[in-house]
Amino acid sequence: MPLFARKPIDELQPPGDEARSLKRVLGAGDLVMLAIGAVIGAGIFGAIGTAAAGQIGPGGEVIRYGAGPALVFSFLLLGGACALAALCYAELAAMIPQAGSAYAYAYATLGELVAWVIGWDLILEYAVGNVAVAISWGDYFTTLLRGVGVHLPAWLTTGYRTAVLSSSADVRALVDTAPHVAGLPLLVNLPAFAIVMLITWLLLRGARASATANNAMVVIKLLVLGLFMAVGVLNIHPANYTPFAPNGFTGIHQGAAIVFFAYIGFDAVSTAAEETRDPQRNLPIGILGGLGICTVIYVIVGAVLTGMVPYGQLGVADPLARALELAGYSGVGWIVALGAVVSMSAVLLVFQYGQPRIFFAMARDGLLPAWAARVDRRTRVPSTTTLLTGVVVAIASLVGDAAETYDLTNIGTLFAFALVCVGVLALRVTEPDRPRPFRVPGVWIVAPLGAAACLFVMAGLPRQAWDRFAIWLVIGAVIYVFYGYRHSRLRPRP
Repeated sequence: MPLFARKPIDELQPPGDEARSLKRVLGAGDLVMLAIGAVIGAGIFGAIGTAAAGQIGPGGEVIRYGAGPALVFSFLLLGGACALAALCYAELAAMIPQAGSAYAYAYATLGELVAWVIGWDLILEYAVGNVAVAISWGDYFTTLLRGVGVHLPAWLTTGYRTAVLSSSADVRALVDTAPHVAGLPLLVNLPAFAIVMLITWLLLRGARASATANNAMVVIKLLVLGLFMAVGVLNIHPANYTPFAPNGFTGIHQGAAIVFFAYIGFDAVSTAAEETRDPQRNLPIGILGGLGICTVIYVIVGAVLTGMVPYGQLGVADPLARALELAGYSGVGWIVALGAVVSMSAVLLVFQYGQPRIFFAMARDGLLPAWAARVDRRTRVPSTTTLLTGVVVAIASLVGDAAETYDLTNIGTLFAFALVCVGVLALRVTEPDRPRPFRVPGVWIVAPLGAAACLFVMAGLPRQAWDRFAIWLVIGAVIYVFYGYRHSRLRPRP
């Protein structure tokens, strides 16, 4: 059977038996809140600082140029690129309301091999991305504890990779000063590990409980960002906007490439397709509504942040809290740190929600082992993959480095977005008469522009990200050849 065999859309519809399907409990409002919960998190509370200030390596070399106050244009560039991809997601999500997200769409439009590549690729967005979010969560949580006089030992809040790769001599010195076990330095990020396991426990309780918790956390994060903007706008110094674009378009482009992490997540709404009531109507609302709200918030926060303090002082793990501290509002900075902790908890929840459902859909198609498609009889969630994803992400968060994972997550997600845009066009050609509850307006302009915009943002990522991405795809190809291809349900059984 050819590698590019497509799975008929009718076969992509969720199965009717309860043992193999999920429970529809989410409405349009829940989906918009899921999108906000996923999108507003580590990017706006963490990566935004590096995007503005740039990144310097341990040896003093420039790894990437910062956008400076022109960060607002980085957000607008990304908002436009993501809007094009979001329109394509909305059309396919309404046609194919299945848990597999871009994986399922590729299976119906571009064939099994491309579907496998996207499914494997989405691990970078959800699982690997969550490692970065968990580590950033740990940084803010540690700041929060210090605000109330609790100081955890540095070796319990710093992963080994973070200490090795840091440009700070004090952080690198932890490798020598930390306790050693069997000759190896004991450097672990215990808060990051703990929050991932807590979120995993919550997800195992069911989709309705998870959505309720997310809604509460989204309200808190929006209130905190509103407080930051209200205080910040009263402390803007126009001199900080000069120079506005210190590194020209190069800085805006490279700033957009890293702050793209702030936009990752709106597509996670599509993984909830099988748990959504009236998905043909509600999925487009959730995807496009959530993205629009987040873009407006990002532009305002970026403008306020770079107006409060010189952009060169923002290259820290907690830039919003640091900006308030430098402006003399340490108390408000502590509240923002609290909001960041809640905010990134919501991101962790939505990403940890999405990844198991990708595995679930792939296993149901035979591309992964059958145990990955098991659904808990009581909660009707993919409990096996939820637990497995949680354990793997928690262990990686224990020793990993956030900066290392940002670029890999970004390049993987952008690649998936580009393929979704191509898939919309392919299906318009192969099945032009199929009913489309939502149609991309001007699809022959929007879809190619969406794919091109994603590739353009990818070009702003460093060479190291491309090298690691290539290695990741090779590993995925090997697994597909030796397992996925042989066990695919599209293959005739002897």
